[in-house]
Amino acid sequence: MTGRRRESTGAAAPAPIGAVITDYLRRSGLSERVAQAGLVPEWPRLVGPQVAAVTEPLRITADGTLFVAVATNPWMAELSLMEPQLLAAINVVPGRPPIKKIRWQAKR
Repeated sequence: MTGRRRESTGAAAPAPIGAVITDYLRRSGLSERVAQAGLVPEWPRLVGPQVAAVTEPLRITADGTLFVAVATNPWMAELSLMEPQLLAAINVVPGRPPIKKIRWQAKR
């Protein structure tokens, strides 16, 4: 080495990738949608094993509508009657944008 000290470029230290992604999602307005999507892997725990066995969450729209595939028409009728209780169970996670309604459809 020549004895010279390396001068700082003034650049900021690299940020952790998780922080960069979180910041991007927040700035782009996608963080609420990602939080809502967290419901899908939690579905069996939120609705119980019996309901989870005959249903499959498909998608969540930006307005908070959850589309769920149902195995049979009798189950679809039963779940329609249970919708208020299911919405209460689904919306227990604090800070997650609420699901406002559920649309049931026959499994293909």
